[in-house]
Amino acid sequence: MATRLFSDLVNRIAPSVPGCPQPVIITYVRNAAIDVCERTNAWRYQQAAITMTAGTFQYSFVPESNAEVYSVITANINGNELSPITLEALHQLYPKYPSAVTAERATPQYFFQLNPITFHVALVPINSTDKVNMFVSQRPTRASTGMNEAVMDDVEDAVMHGALQQLLTLPERTWSDTELAAYHAKQFIFKVTERRARVNIGAARAAPTVRQSAWC
Repeated sequence: MATRLFSDLVNRIAPSVPGCPQPVIITYVRNAAIDVCERTNAWRYQQAAITMTAGTFQYSFVPESNAEVYSVITANINGNELSPITLEALHQLYPKYPSAVTAERATPQYFFQLNPITFHVALVPINSTDKVNMFVSQRPTRASTGMNEAVMDDVEDAVMHGALQQLLTLPERTWSDTELAAYHAKQFIFKVTERRARVNIGAARAAPTVRQSAWC
């Protein structure tokens, strides 16, 4: 997918923070983009299928360029649901996980995520042919210079307001303006809430309606 650079927003933001160096603006744009992606789950991606290896229970995510996985939205193994579970709950069910005993291996039924790089499946896989498919929610990495163009276009206003609310509250800067920062903070919340709602219900869905049940 095409990538859009965070520097593309400099021209929109610079007039509100006169004198702010461009690298500083880009840093805060990146921070805002990460925040927006975490709050809205707007950057969704179907990663390539991952083939299990017998005896291996930890696997690396396969995110898009400039991205890391924030959360898993759905997961299945061979077309059957792979359920999310916490490590604590898993150990209540299987205290010996991950067991090295071959007889205790099975087709995984659960997964859990401990970091943005990898995920674990449980139980320990018994086959080397099972395939895991996932839809994941992504966010830009701290080292990224841009993100997916279509997603950035969709959340640009939220990112702009998020960057400005932070830049304008930096202390003792020529562009500091707490009153204007408060305005952008409100706009940021509004835009993020709207995008999160849109992601949750889907852009193609009709507005919710209420239907009265017939009296018997």
